[in-house]
Amino acid sequence: MLEIEESKKTRGRSQFRVLMFVENAFPNDTRVKNEADALTQAGHSVVVIALQKNDQLATETVDGVEVYRLPRIELFQKVPRDKPTLLQLIWLKIRSLIGYLTEYVYFTLVCFIASIYVSFRHGFDVIHAHNPPDTLFLVALPWKLLGKKYVYDHHDLCPELYRSRFSAEHDVLSCVLQGIEWCNLKLADISLATNDSYRRIHIERGGRTADSVFVVRNGPNHQRMLIADPDPRLRAMGKSVLCYIGSLNPQDGVDYLLRALKNLLYSLKRDDFYCVIVGSGDSLNDLRGMARDFGLGQHVELTGYISDNELHACLAASDICVDPDPSSPLNDLSTWIKVMEYMAYAKPIVSFDLPETRFSAMDAGLFVPCNDELAFAVAIATLMDDRGRRESMGRFGRARVEKELQWAVVSKNLIEAYNALQRPL
Repeated sequence: MLEIEESKKTRGRSQFRVLMFVENAFPNDTRVKNEADALTQAGHSVVVIALQKNDQLATETVDGVEVYRLPRIELFQKVPRDKPTLLQLIWLKIRSLIGYLTEYVYFTLVCFIASIYVSFRHGFDVIHAHNPPDTLFLVALPWKLLGKKYVYDHHDLCPELYRSRFSAEHDVLSCVLQGIEWCNLKLADISLATNDSYRRIHIERGGRTADSVFVVRNGPNHQRMLIADPDPRLRAMGKSVLCYIGSLNPQDGVDYLLRALKNLLYSLKRDDFYCVIVGSGDSLNDLRGMARDFGLGQHVELTGYISDNELHACLAASDICVDPDPSSPLNDLSTWIKVMEYMAYAKPIVSFDLPETRFSAMDAGLFVPCNDELAFAVAIATLMDDRGRRESMGRFGRARVEKELQWAVVSKNLIEAYNALQRPL
């Protein structure tokens, strides 16, 4: 309802034809789908250029949004083996650099070609680029010279992502990535940040003025605010059900979660739990192997990709939700939509004590010292034994999302950002 009311308020203003780029599947990318819907409801027209996933159609209309999907290419595996040697790490870095460079050059080039097609087929006034990659400013540059607007939607800090994923220092490649980020921030008419930490970087590292940076947080939309029926299989186990939803990449910390569960099982002598890890990513097979090696086969399930209905049933059946993102250059500054989704389902959260996670969850989270896997296990056991505390934390989280963090609330800043495109900044 709030989204509809916001749409009514914006009618009568000049509306934009928006061309979005995202190197991900659509409508699978939650943030991009939410933003496309919000802009459409506000009267703007939206065309999305995305990557094709599985049997998705090359072109279709999704909830009023025109979608064009590009073939996906991927070179090389980009995750290290378990306990790699120094030479293996060096080769991984070289191989990953070649792989990412090839994939980003490909996506940037085909996005430029697609922009020409969309210009003739639909027309557009605004290029709205979701990073990564940060190379999409090269697509926007010639169109800026023709009077088009550029919106830089900053999902990930690429220099910090590189340093976190490959345990690198602030080296030459990190400096190059920071320089490319700077190009985006300088070229953009407005920039969108997912939290205040990113906003500060836009101003301090990118030299943007405060009134040209808008914080558009990730938040669950109205569909994800509706609590599904719990998975009967999980509820019938008679154990404390733990749940993780999200990506399974090296920087996401699911290996920390598995080591914490190993501590829970063997050090704390607790076998009355079952953990469902929902999601996919580069590390999925390695994590399945790690779970087997730790003897967690009877206590951990890594589902891989599952449908939204199955995901929500798992989430509804859980007693405790976990966010094992470790402290790192990226994670210390980032906000995770899974935290808001846990809160929307009124679930207590165990998390490492990261600044933006603490801001989001507040009293819905039980925070432990960063990267301390034993403390993480102890916190899980503490909540397993205290139903009253779990329920109190869950109620707080649900109320916070309803009042401040759901998409119907935070999307107002996106509409305000687009309103700002119509006036000098």
